[in-house]
Amino acid sequence: MYNEVYNDWCSNSYFDEGTHKELIGLAGNNEEIKDRFYKKLEFGTGGLRGVIGAGTNRMNIYTVRQATQGLADYIISMHGEEKGVAIAYDSRIMSPEFSREAALCLNANGIKTYRFEALRPTPELSFAVRKLGCIAGIVITASHNPREYNGYKVYWEDGAQITPPHDKNIMKCISDINSWEQVKTMDKDAAEASGLYNTIGSEIDDAYMEKLKKQSIHPEIIKQVADSIKIVYTPLHGTGNIPVRRVLKELGFNNVHIVKEQETPDGTFPTVAYPNPEDGKAWELALELAQKTDADIVLATDPDADRLGVYAKDTKTGRYISFTGNMSGMLIAEYILRERTAAGTMPANPALVETIVTTDMAKAVAEAYGVKLIEVLTGFKYIGEQIKIFEEENSYNYIFGLEESYGCLAGTYARDKDACVAVMLLCEVAAFYKLQDKTLWDAMLDIYEKYGYYKEGLATVTLKGEKGAEEIKGIMEKMRSTMPETLGEYKVLAMRDYLKGIRRTADGSEGAAGLPKSDVIYFELSGDAWCCVRPSGTEPKIKYYFGVKGNSLEDADIKLKSLEEALARQ
Repeated sequence: MYNEVYNDWCSNSYFDEGTHKELIGLAGNNEEIKDRFYKKLEFGTGGLRGVIGAGTNRMNIYTVRQATQGLADYIISMHGEEKGVAIAYDSRIMSPEFSREAALCLNANGIKTYRFEALRPTPELSFAVRKLGCIAGIVITASHNPREYNGYKVYWEDGAQITPPHDKNIMKCISDINSWEQVKTMDKDAAEASGLYNTIGSEIDDAYMEKLKKQSIHPEIIKQVADSIKIVYTPLHGTGNIPVRRVLKELGFNNVHIVKEQETPDGTFPTVAYPNPEDGKAWELALELAQKTDADIVLATDPDADRLGVYAKDTKTGRYISFTGNMSGMLIAEYILRERTAAGTMPANPALVETIVTTDMAKAVAEAYGVKLIEVLTGFKYIGEQIKIFEEENSYNYIFGLEESYGCLAGTYARDKDACVAVMLLCEVAAFYKLQDKTLWDAMLDIYEKYGYYKEGLATVTLKGEKGAEEIKGIMEKMRSTMPETLGEYKVLAMRDYLKGIRRTADGSEGAAGLPKSDVIYFELSGDAWCCVRPSGTEPKIKYYFGVKGNSLEDADIKLKSLEEALARQ
């Protein structure tokens, strides 16, 4: 079957000559042909993500157009043509081309588009959707994936990534497209002349920047240490360079050093194999500059500037300590809750939102300040969705949201994680502690001592291709079929199977899992420990998350390693 589709792509005049040439060059390479054509690139609950190249299972202008036609059909069914769609893109290979093709497909369907004049961070797209009153948004990015990937994420009018029922409805519209003749496009000049294709730029940038700066709690503290605090920042060849430097400058930070080799946007990511702040190898140049400048804090954003990585100096040893997303997120959360409580600016019914695989320290911090802690499924779109629910139900006031994968959001101007605001606030937190002759690492130790030595880990297993997808499915089925009595030294108190919607305790009683259905299994363990297993929504991986609470850093390290080893034996 896949060979028939391959042959059609090789000869059909619908596809351009470059596509024909690329595919004909694969003749005889059956494994590669199969991988490119054994299925359509799946439009998941957030959009597309895949390797760039020709084929139905690749990111290219044809798969982008097809997804956009499905989105267009849904928008038309919702009578949203006039509201239009905002479109942004990052520095990755083919991002400008994919964003333009998406715009022109929408235009051919009579839908207005507002496309950024150049690359912009993903959170600014989230902001722009609401600022412009659009019914939807598209951002072309593969976030922190390797250079050969690109992706396509869809947002709805609330500014968050699509959630039920919109995700399923859009997926249905895309699946209903069974012929390339159903996919529309048009000439760019004609689209502009008709008022359908619109370009946006500095006016949205300025409005976004003002919202970022309003999240500052103590701008006066920044002024006191503006010249003495030293910051190193790298955008990792992505979109963060201009907005991050601008917000830090406008707040008054004067000692910001940029990693010059990684300053220029470049989708080949020439200085890193993997442009991910979670990867230690991506930090070599930044840490080298930090040593030269004696920096207090070292920061890196991923290509679309929605994730932030952090290192901070340990003054006792002179070494730079890596912070997980849980650690940096809790530093910001504790600072906001503490300082807003002290200043009397905490609103009524405040809420802190996190995903179920994020640190349990959030529960302890929220309880200390009388703030409601709400947990959601993995994915920041569910945190963004809570903001909408709070407003619709007039229930809680959103204060802060965080997930373990280096993402957080302060304020409600956007509905997705924002590394730009995270940089700004972490630098403010660093300034706050510098006045006390403390580094961010000193502050983190204080937080551990106050709330407990929480530590978390993540293990992944990559299983590519059709066979890998079946293996992942088998692992999940095996795990949910039998509830173990123990995991290493920990008793299994309960198992939540979110796909079945059931929470089963050790004594066999059952109740509701408490969240929407999803292919996720969560184990509640003795001793304030936990673990969670789920397939990745964007990569061919199965992910194992786990967390413990220790009496010291060393004790937490030992417990975490023991739990990881127990999981590996399952």
